[in-house]
Amino acid sequence: MRKTLKETDIVVIGSGLTGLSAALTAAEGGAKVMLFEKMQSIGGSSNFPEGMFGVETAMQRLDSIGITRDDAFKFIMNYSHWRANPRLVRAFVNESAATIAWLQRQGVEFIGPKSNWYDSPRTWHVLKGPPDGRGGPMIRVLAARAKEKGVDIRPAAPVRRILKERGRITGVVAEVDGGEIEVSSKAVVIGTGGYANNNEWIKKYTGYDLNVNLFPLGNVDKMGDGIRMAWEVGAAEEGMGLLQLLRVGPLLGPGVKFMQQLECVAMQPNLYINQRGERYCDESMTPNFTLDGNALARLKEKYSYSIFDEAAKRDMMETGVIMGMGMVRPPGTRFLELDEELKVMLENRNPNVFAADSLEELAVKMGMVPAALRATLDEYNNFCEKGHDDLFAKNPNYLRPLKGPRFYAIRSYMAFLGTLGGIKINHRMEVVDKEEKPIPGLYAGGLDAGGMYGDSYDVFMSGGTSAFAANSGRIAGRNAQKYIE
Repeated sequence: MRKTLKETDIVVIGSGLTGLSAALTAAEGGAKVMLFEKMQSIGGSSNFPEGMFGVETAMQRLDSIGITRDDAFKFIMNYSHWRANPRLVRAFVNESAATIAWLQRQGVEFIGPKSNWYDSPRTWHVLKGPPDGRGGPMIRVLAARAKEKGVDIRPAAPVRRILKERGRITGVVAEVDGGEIEVSSKAVVIGTGGYANNNEWIKKYTGYDLNVNLFPLGNVDKMGDGIRMAWEVGAAEEGMGLLQLLRVGPLLGPGVKFMQQLECVAMQPNLYINQRGERYCDESMTPNFTLDGNALARLKEKYSYSIFDEAAKRDMMETGVIMGMGMVRPPGTRFLELDEELKVMLENRNPNVFAADSLEELAVKMGMVPAALRATLDEYNNFCEKGHDDLFAKNPNYLRPLKGPRFYAIRSYMAFLGTLGGIKINHRMEVVDKEEKPIPGLYAGGLDAGGMYGDSYDVFMSGGTSAFAANSGRIAGRNAQKYIE
């Protein structure tokens, strides 16, 4: 049986960074807001980001970081080969400094702008918090502020459909306590976090088989609900099939534990090979996980191997890793537990970790032709000895020969942090139809919205997805509040 709640001004669907930013912003403007979240807890994958993009912020000025909004806009557009929506990108860039300041006013703490990898500008505003979930404190702060402003937050209450009459949004139907309720509202903001766990859509739009040759990280029950509901009321489609790709290993099998050191070991710039025992990329590009993921995506098997030897292992344990993993494992971190992790994996016969006392034995264990792997290693070591990679022009600082006597290999898989599109929007975060006309009262942002990227996620402007969530949420909430007036 369905009953109708009293009218609210704005309904927000999703309690991640997009939804909370939209809800709090609209409430600050005087709107009455209800926020629905289908999961038992709030925040979703927004609990995990380490930081977010910002340009011309107060923190950057204090550190004499000179990148401008124009610089960032041009870089993002050129990186996308102008496939991104330029007005949307401009709105995102222009809003970013104000969003960082707004978050600070709410009580969110940052530890400063940094570079996420050695060739990128310092636009990454790192959040203060526990190293394995810095977004969590931010989500809790925003939820508390939203409640103080009167936002009615309803967890475990999935929205089933969006209501539209005479061309305008009029509310939603949600499921609360096992029954359906209809909520009348003048505007709806969508921020449900994409479709990373939707097997059918992943296959249809990307060609991958979820959890077979493509693995979602940090995503739970993201089925594209918001995207589907927007399409049902006439929204146009944009950005389906675009993923935030990266290479991760070892991901599966016995002995694997969360955020283990072997994940970072697989990212070290040693030697990467495919199943035929051949190099397939410049290993020094690894910190740009988008490029690393794109290179892996070209391989038929959608997995590869990272090869290292006993000397490289000892260096990681005694001197520290060359390449870091965000703020969780920064460069120079000593991997004191590496021997123990390898021992556990090998004793449990994990099919993704290999060790042998000769290269030929290693090749046999990996199921490849020993002569092929030997030829690859001999060629690679020759490049290392002369200081120049004739094949892929690898940074000579990372050309280090692998001599043994003991060799190791880690199998790495194709993974992704989220989907990056679905609903077509304009620079006001208004959802548009196939004629590119706004659907009155409907807004979207974050991972549900297309147009922010070209064919690849931009790692150079570090912290883009979390920043787009916050910025698009704030812009959507502000414009929804103006619309209902």
